[in-house]
Amino acid sequence: MKYTPLILSGVCLNAFAQLFLKKGMMKIGIFNFSINNVVPITLAVVKNPSILLGLLCYVISVIIWLLVLSRVEVSYAYPFLSIGYIVTAIIGYLAFNENLSITRIAGIVVICIGVILISKS
Repeated sequence: MKYTPLILSGVCLNAFAQLFLKKGMMKIGIFNFSINNVVPITLAVVKNPSILLGLLCYVISVIIWLLVLSRVEVSYAYPFLSIGYIVTAIIGYLAFNENLSITRIAGIVVICIGVILISKS
């Protein structure tokens, strides 16, 4: 379908948003939710370029997704969001040394097969 590149760009931007947010939070570290942490954590988030870039990717991906939904059936477009799982798993493994077990790889293969089947319908 002619809108598949638009769908994929939105999906990839959404996945990259997750990865940038993860990178940013790795710098901030673990924190507790408390009234005392609101200001320091907010300042840390606002000053963190990776988090800001992640949020920008989210905003752009939402705009693209609105364009997508105005052009194609949601039952066609929505399954493509699963590709985000694939992108984040692979880049998480490569960039953050996250676990990519055989079970996760099998899940990625199943997702790929499902997206291919839906895109052919």
